[in-house]
Amino acid sequence: RESDGQGRAQGRQGSRHPGVSLGCGPSMMPQGPEALASPPWASGALDPGPSGPAICLPRLPAPAPASPEAPAPRRGAGCASVPQKLAEALSSQYGLNVFVAGLLLLLAWAVHASGVGKSDLLCFLTALMLLQLLWMLWYVGRSSARRRLFRLKDTQAGARWLRGSITLFAAITVILGCFKIGYFVGFSECLSVTEGVFPVTHAVHTLLQVYFLWGHAKDVIQSFKTLERFGVIHSVFTNLLLWANGVLNESKHQLNEHKERLLTLGFGNVTIELDDHTPPCNCTPPTLCTAISQGIYYLYPFNIEYQILASTMLYVLWKNIGRKVDSQQPPKMQLKFHGVVVGSALGLTVLAATIGVVAVYLVQIGRSKSRSELALTMFYLYAIALLALMGAAGLLGICIYRVDEKSLDESKNPARKLDTELLVGTASGSWLISWGSLLAIFCAEACPPYTWYNLPYSVLAIVEKYIQNVFIIESTHREPELRREDVRTLSVVTVCNGSASAPAPSGPKGGAAAQDLQPRDSRTPPAPNGSMCVRFGGGREEEEGGGERPACHPRFLQGNGKRTVLRNIAAFLFLCNISLWIPPAFGCRPEYDNGLEEIVFGFEPWIIVVNLAMPFSIFYRMHAAASLFEVYCKI
Repeated sequence: RESDGQGRAQGRQGSRHPGVSLGCGPSMMPQGPEALASPPWASGALDPGPSGPAICLPRLPAPAPASPEAPAPRRGAGCASVPQKLAEALSSQYGLNVFVAGLLLLLAWAVHASGVGKSDLLCFLTALMLLQLLWMLWYVGRSSARRRLFRLKDTQAGARWLRGSITLFAAITVILGCFKIGYFVGFSECLSVTEGVFPVTHAVHTLLQVYFLWGHAKDVIQSFKTLERFGVIHSVFTNLLLWANGVLNESKHQLNEHKERLLTLGFGNVTIELDDHTPPCNCTPPTLCTAISQGIYYLYPFNIEYQILASTMLYVLWKNIGRKVDSQQPPKMQLKFHGVVVGSALGLTVLAATIGVVAVYLVQIGRSKSRSELALTMFYLYAIALLALMGAAGLLGICIYRVDEKSLDESKNPARKLDTELLVGTASGSWLISWGSLLAIFCAEACPPYTWYNLPYSVLAIVEKYIQNVFIIESTHREPELRREDVRTLSVVTVCNGSASAPAPSGPKGGAAAQDLQPRDSRTPPAPNGSMCVRFGGGREEEEGGGERPACHPRFLQGNGKRTVLRNIAAFLFLCNISLWIPPAFGCRPEYDNGLEEIVFGFEPWIIVVNLAMPFSIFYRMHAAASLFEVYCKI
């Protein structure tokens, strides 16, 4: 009776799970040709480890052969994404046309074209911002109405530190808008209404856009995709036009100051014609108006960085529309300051020294010819030493990666792809200026002594960006390492014919993690009762003794020592890039004040080259700093 009861129980169990055999009895072992269809671990080719309990794995059925009568895929299945590709092409062309029209308006205002005034430009930019505001309000309202529904997210887009930095720049942009409103009030007698409406609209646009990016930068839009493509791409190019407007205003101010300083360096053959847009009426009170007008140009660098960061985040949102997102979650990045004393101390020292050099440069340049030459010499010597240190640090990081060969993460990631393209693309601006300076040094008939320092400075500027780009790109594409404190010992026991008890696994991922940690060359034979069992070691001796041993490397490049060195390099380069962002952003531009390039190329051509390339060079430093911060958190 007992045997009949057991047989009926086994029959009921088999009926619940048809086609699956638990493999815990000799009668259930596959025989004959069926054994060929068994998985590799079921053939007894695995040996038990030296220690550790066993786990019984269920026997999976052989895969069924494809049926000849199976229906073929529909003919139009491959064309399902054609409308979305068309929507992407149409929206991108719409955005490019808006951007080109805005750039032509900016150019017409910059060259004082007849019939085009500043009010026309501001009306166009205000209309673009109002249209974006309407779209963002509609999107936020629709999202809040559907907030209970599941929405796909791109966890690698819109990092928290990136949203925090854009919030800081946005706050300064709002302060800039308040300064412009005060400037309009002071000169209200002779300024058009648009110059008062524009800063108000820009402030509202900035506040709502930051709120939008905090809540929806990670969204993967799957509904109203065609409409959303146009709305997002409109936002991208609106921010790019606002960035170009800020760059143009700041460049005009820097160019006026440069023309005034040229006479002190002995270049009297350059015609000094200031491109001043000062209103033709008096401001009351004059002292306050002067302070406001000067303070506006010190806030423009932060506004410029805000607009370009917002456009990049919105571009990633546009690329994610309709995208199929992997369910795998990336490892969380943690900001830790342990073990980075050396890199942080050196970087902070560089930052403090940079502020001092910039202050001395701005005070001395333009006072007299001798003082200007001393200021240029001081800047070149400091920049040469700093670029050499940065290049050496980046080269050390690349060498560490070459010694420790690991697989790269080649998964599709629009945010990482955009970061890589921006690094290389914006570095070309600095390379253009550096190669122009090198050509001027070799082609000039006579070179003042201080201009020769420009030779190693230009060479190092090219080489350092090259090395730093390679280091950042490889760091962002490497698989994150498993930290020692994250490793958990697994001890797995399963019931085989009711002869053992099963405590819970100690690892956070249970049996899945055990499967990942199983050595490929381990062997486990069948259990005496016919069960297919795999053993997992649970002690430190197995972890250290088994498996393939790493190659012999210096002690400081093994384990946590290698990670500490890389984190110090990332921290040092992060602070150095912030330090090198400060000089050109706040008026310390030897490319203007050197004078040699203007003699060789001519004043107007060289000024055009510098004004086109300098914004990209400035953005490169801030973007490199952001990428290095991500690398630091990832290591």
